[in-house]
Amino acid sequence: MSLLVVGLSHRSAPVSVLERAALNADAQVKLLQDTVAADPATEAAVLATCNRIELYADVDKFHAGVAELSTLLAQHSGVGLEELTPFLYVHYEDRAVHHLFSVACGLDSMVVGEGQILGQIKDALARAQDLHTAGRLLNDLFQQALRVGKRAHSETGIDRAGQSLVTFGLEQLAAGTDVPGWARGRTALVIGAGSMSSLAAATLARAGVGEIVVANRTFERAERLAQILADAEGATARAVRMDAVAAELTRADVVVSCTGATGLVLTADSVAEAVAGRTGEPAADVSAEAPVGTVELPPAGVGTDENCPLDLTSVQGTPGFSVHGEAAVAGMDAATLEQHAAWVGEGTSLREQGREHDAGGRFTPEADAQLIAALAEAVAGAGRVPEYRRPEPVAGIPRPAPAVFLLDLAMPRDIDAAVHRLAGVRLVDIESLAEASADAPMASDVDQVRRIVSDEVAAFGAAQRAAHITPTVVALRTMAADVVAAEIARLDGRLPGLDARQRGEIRQTVHRVVDKLLHAPTVRVKQLAAEPGGTGYADALRTLFDLDPETVAAVSRAVDNTDEKDRPA
Repeated sequence: MSLLVVGLSHRSAPVSVLERAALNADAQVKLLQDTVAADPATEAAVLATCNRIELYADVDKFHAGVAELSTLLAQHSGVGLEELTPFLYVHYEDRAVHHLFSVACGLDSMVVGEGQILGQIKDALARAQDLHTAGRLLNDLFQQALRVGKRAHSETGIDRAGQSLVTFGLEQLAAGTDVPGWARGRTALVIGAGSMSSLAAATLARAGVGEIVVANRTFERAERLAQILADAEGATARAVRMDAVAAELTRADVVVSCTGATGLVLTADSVAEAVAGRTGEPAADVSAEAPVGTVELPPAGVGTDENCPLDLTSVQGTPGFSVHGEAAVAGMDAATLEQHAAWVGEGTSLREQGREHDAGGRFTPEADAQLIAALAEAVAGAGRVPEYRRPEPVAGIPRPAPAVFLLDLAMPRDIDAAVHRLAGVRLVDIESLAEASADAPMASDVDQVRRIVSDEVAAFGAAQRAAHITPTVVALRTMAADVVAAEIARLDGRLPGLDARQRGEIRQTVHRVVDKLLHAPTVRVKQLAAEPGGTGYADALRTLFDLDPETVAAVSRAVDNTDEKDRPA
């Protein structure tokens, strides 16, 4: 069996794809169960965070395993396999081990060096253990990854290379100013009471905010978090129900949202109303205020096309987008969107970066129709199309100082991306964090962590290869002991006159001879098996000594059972 990981992350996929592919807790459970029920896999674990979805499995066939795991990810994420495949990465054997160890050390995080990933790896292992989908390989792998991550943080300064996503997000909200100075005395609204929201609330409390309001669908969890903040951090904190969020939004200076909701928690309209309630003036859409000459209008003739289901006069005020882009269809109901997709498919095309285009440089109607249809399918249940991309800032339009600061750490997003266009609001979300972290400098400690990862991968591989041959060595020694026992019994029958002392001496002598003959070969074969490519030595032993495969398998099962009993909960 061999380790395989198939996944996608902020490094391989745009935020819009990650958002749509996000797995809730129930989907993760079903994915694990279906993976171990599939043919190529015997073990499975899912690592799902706000910026990665990875499926780990122990498989007996590489190509069949890749195909099966990719298909299962597509089925359970709800993103079509054809659309998902270009964003997937695959790691196998030592490369898969190297990848997880790098993830555990924070080298693959959006914010390099952040330590929260260790808790998420621990949760992934616990889930797989609870569902009995993690066997010996994945238990060893994930527990070793946790040890490697802790070693990297204790032996190096990797923590200096970056912060948690929460800290980094708050720094982006503060826009270069000192976070405690920026946060001191403000009122914060935290929506959600999970691990990320709790971390955000604690971080804000330590930064000196004046009051923290916690809202959650389960009111008791909000109350518990508010009590913890008051007891442990000395913060002024209170809990409210989710239906009070709209009212609290008009009072809050800082809003952090990280829930498991599949739809939007805060719409652009609700944020605009909150800003208007605070400032006494409507929160204008800055993209609609561009003076003549600064807005990129749709190509000539688009606005006169017949039967277009869009209100072209409102669409043309959006800079950088034509009537075919996501911004144009944001908020459209599914039925109208499908009509628009059909209209696009009639032959109208647009120039949007990244789409298929014909020989004349024009983007094909098929490409546009596929995008619109995909959006329609993705949000048919929600009844609206989220706007996945922000328009570029409009030249010459100064934005007023923010009255409300919003941090969206959820995947899929909690806060409508259209909020980016509202004056008086600063929104930082996963997408903007990814853009900001791409330019973050790497600390010198990163090189040291990479060396640790490389050493640990080699050690893990050697231990796994050595463990692979152990059942064969045990089976060989068991067979030798059986041969000795049979020969001693035969000798007893042929020499009945021997006394107990003589029989004992003969028995010990024969055992010593067998042990000495087997000692050097078994020690050496374990050393050889630990080296790269050494797994074939187990096969050689089984062939040379004609060992019964079932005996080896029985020893292997016994070793696994012993490991399970000795393994910490």
